[in-house]
Amino acid sequence: MSDKKPRVALFVTCLVDLHRPTVGFAAIRLLEQAGCQVEVPRAQTCCGQPAYNTGDRETARELSAGIVDAFIGYDYVVVPSGSCGGMLRHHLPHLFDDDPNLRARADALAAKTYELVSFLTDVLGIEQVAAKTLETFTYHDSCSGLRELGVKQQPRALLAAMGATVTEMKEPEICCGFGGTFCVKYPDISVRMVSDKTADIAATGATTVLAGDMGCLLNIAGRLKREGHATQARHVAEVLAGMTGDLPAIGEAKG
Repeated sequence: MSDKKPRVALFVTCLVDLHRPTVGFAAIRLLEQAGCQVEVPRAQTCCGQPAYNTGDRETARELSAGIVDAFIGYDYVVVPSGSCGGMLRHHLPHLFDDDPNLRARADALAAKTYELVSFLTDVLGIEQVAAKTLETFTYHDSCSGLRELGVKQQPRALLAAMGATVTEMKEPEICCGFGGTFCVKYPDISVRMVSDKTADIAATGATTVLAGDMGCLLNIAGRLKREGHATQARHVAEVLAGMTGDLPAIGEAKG
């Protein structure tokens, strides 16, 4: 890599923006510490995944066209979410299959879009972050991050390098039951799935469950709280950036 700082656009995501902005700040800290010039395009909107998943391709295409316009000029696009990252990298281009010019631009955007931890490790070659911790965590592999983007060992390697212990669940790769609109369409199935997940989390004895997707974390945190478990839920970026401190866990009130 040249001495020139890569110009990185952070795609914040809706759930981070509305529920956990500190994840965005943590991502910026990690990227800047890794030598990137980070910008947050003000024109960004939803990635279009909810519309896409419910068959509203017209809305998804409209949103996606705006995303391409806002992000195409950067060296890389980085997303602190496997779900949104998977949408931008694998699904968004197909919304323009009927327009070769737009499809080419969408393909170009997809090719330089990465999930945050994957970008740090696989692209920038980061093996260690500045923060340190001796806490014991367990890690939930989100469906999109794992299956669409290949995010598995990268966060675990960085956590181990900072001194953390990762105690694995019996089934870390099993869906938590959120699935975007799935939890709305099939609430009973979703609740059973997240209950199985929280039981698996609690059995590890870890103080905190980490993941790279806010949808999963909000779903898991809510169920942990309703079931009375003491395990906290946090986005992995907050831990890697050393930004936990007095920051309440996801789903907990501040103060």
